[in-house]
Amino acid sequence: MAKLKTLWGLIKVMSPPPIARALVGHRPVVDGRRIDAEAQAASELVTLLRDPEVMPTVAESRRQLSLMAAKFDQPCPKDVVTRDITLDGLSGPRAARIYVPAETDPNAAGETLLYLHGGGWVQGGIDTHDGLCGHIAKGAGIRVISYDYVLAPEHRFPALPDDVLAAWKSLLASDLGVSPERTVVGGDSAGANLTATLMHDLGVAGAPMPLGQILIYPAIDGRLSSTSMRDLAQQPLLPRVRIEWFLDLYLPEGQDRSAPRFSPLFSEHLAGQPPALIIAAGHDPLWDDGNAYAEALKNAGVAVTFCPYEGQVHAFLSLSRVIAEGRVARQDVIDWLMRMFGKV
Repeated sequence: MAKLKTLWGLIKVMSPPPIARALVGHRPVVDGRRIDAEAQAASELVTLLRDPEVMPTVAESRRQLSLMAAKFDQPCPKDVVTRDITLDGLSGPRAARIYVPAETDPNAAGETLLYLHGGGWVQGGIDTHDGLCGHIAKGAGIRVISYDYVLAPEHRFPALPDDVLAAWKSLLASDLGVSPERTVVGGDSAGANLTATLMHDLGVAGAPMPLGQILIYPAIDGRLSSTSMRDLAQQPLLPRVRIEWFLDLYLPEGQDRSAPRFSPLFSEHLAGQPPALIIAAGHDPLWDDGNAYAEALKNAGVAVTFCPYEGQVHAFLSLSRVIAEGRVARQDVIDWLMRMFGKV
């Protein structure tokens, strides 16, 4: 019976939107936001595949994310050129991958996006976000560099933001022709958290800022006290119990969750930050985080492009094979990058 239910869940996930709407039936509404049919199908499948109340081992969690990316995200376009390199992180050389459009030299100076993957500070890596980075490079006609930062629990806070800061400095000092004024930094979920923290760290140091920042369903308030965190605590893609599990693995005991290097919402260095693109999903517990950070940056005088997807779930840009709006939001990223780099 379990296998039949899983098969039925897969059928719904792989169905075109009109059929998915008919198959999923009731679609929850939270604070006036009705979930997208494809997002609901994905949520139902995740419920069948994992018990939200049972936490996996760290190794199992990492395998789960890798499997989801392989099955449900569109792969890197075949005509995108890739090159694996290393950057000097906090504890030595770390892997990174360059993506450039076809017939482009990955070593040539040019417009660059430094990308920081999501995964709750515990999981994810270059391979889980290979498709997203490849499509952005091709669509925007730029170089994308995806960095494989250290993960918890092997490395706890503040090792991850320290590692990203070290990699940023290493990138600027490399022979790749990277300069702040021709570089955007971005990421999703935990990667967006690390992106925002990097902006804070550069502000504290009085160092040059990048041209722009991309924050895709960012985690920026570690107190977990928002309305969406309460109302969407049971959302299968990212239930609160899993968020707490991530934080227990990432944060040292007694860590202040409002410290700006973990909760960038409370940074005193928002003013002077570069323009931001923020994408938020309405059926993601982090919905209010995205909204709150957009407002905080605007109040600090930062130009913000805010793209709310009210019917979407956490990680929907990485489910682009089965959620059409994941592809639409990915195009939002591409279009914004092209505007920032003066390509349109």
